Formats: sequence, structure tokens, C-alpha cells
Amino acid sequence: MEWRISDEPVPYEAAVAAMEERVAAIRAGTEGELVWLLEHPPLYTAGTSARAADLVDPDLLPVHRSGRGGQYTYHGPGQRVGYVMLDLRRRGQDVRLHVRRLEDWLIRALARFNVRGERRQGRVGIWIAGRDGREAKIAAIGVRVRHWISFHGVALNVDPDLGHYRGIVPCGIAEHGVTSLAALGLTASMAEVDGALRAAFPQAFGAATPSGPDGSRPAPAPSSSSRAAPPPPATGR
Repeated sequence: MEWRISDEPVPYEAAVAAMEERVAAIRAGTEGELVWLLEHPPLYTAGTSARAADLVDPDLLPVHRSGRGGQYTYHGPGQRVGYVMLDLRRRGQDVRLHVRRLEDWLIRALARFNVRGERRQGRVGIWIAGRDGREAKIAAIGVRVRHWISFHGVALNVDPDLGHYRGIVPCGIAEHGVTSLAALGLTASMAEVDGALRAAFPQAFGAATPSGPDGSRPAPAPSSSSRAAPPPPATGR
């Protein structure tokens, strides 16, 4: 399995094209699974369930149509996007299980910063219960699966411009807010967040089986060109 980290913001369309190419290669058995950690320039993406009324200010930021599930969401600097390209033929052919593992991944990573991320019935993503009783989303999830290969993934708010969310109804949920690690008073570098995500991943996903029921080949070793994620931050932060 390969881990890739992009240090500069990646244009959304370029990222989608790269994911499409990797998904095809994973299906063909010529490339292994990939988790790609990156940031995007500021933009909104519309998932397959996006409603026109939820785009409150269409002129605020560029809007991109996306093949992932879900509604409108925001991407921008200070948000760690994790694109997760896994061979679900080797990890259980169950999309709901894959989404639950993504949720567990985020919850475990946040716990390394002593932040309690929670699921909510009927609401996708990871939520924080505020002291004022109002809940806020700290991470969004949107996936797509093609031929049992997953792509798209998660978006964790580290220190983005939360004001940019004013142009949409995030994920179609108007009655709750959005938050970030910074808004919770936590100063975490992106490298620390990457380390937490990498450390939490095997706990949430476990190991893939050597081959799928269709005889797909095991994933090759990570390419030497990929930069390794940094070690996880110290516990008890």
C-alpha cells in the first residue's frame, strides 16, 4: 500500500483525473492501493445528491461537479483531504462497511489530539459536541466505488477559513455548524495530522486479504517516489 503526500495545493480536476487513472490501475492489478493526503485551492464540490438551493452564493468560489456521493462541501487550504483508493474486492465488498471504516479512521485520528469525534444517526461525517450544546461537523466523507475500487474519501478541517462555508449549506445540513481543530483551540501542524491519520489507518481498516475472489493480485510495494508520512504525534496531546 502506498501513502502519498502533496505539499502544494492540488487543483481539484487534476486530482480527480489522477484518481481515475489509479482506480483503473488497481482494478487491472498494475498498481497497489493508495492513500493520498493533500489540500485543494478554495472551491465547492457538488456530490451526486447536491441540491441547487444549497448553493447559497454561487459566485463566492469555483464550483465543481463531482461523482462522489453526498451534497455540497468545501475544500481549501488548511483542510486535510484524504483520497482513499482501496480494492474492496480484498476488503469486503460492502460500501457501508467502507464508509464506517472511514468514520472510524477519522475518530481514531482525532482521538490522538484528545478530540472526541462522533457519528450521528442519519448524518454522514464526524461531529463534535460543543459546550453550548450545538453540534458542528469537523470532517466530511464522500465516496465513490467503481468495480469495487474506492476513491474520493474524507476531508478533515485542521485550520481552514471557516468563513468560506457561508456560500453553501454544507452537506445539506443547515441546523448545525462546522468547526476545525484550530477553532477548538488546538494548534496542530499538517504533518502531525498526517502522522495521526497514518497511525490510525491500520486500526480502522486492518489488512487486505492476499487476493480477491476474482484472483486479483496483491498490491505491489509503495513506489520509491512517494514521500512517507511523518511519525504520529505524541499521545496525550
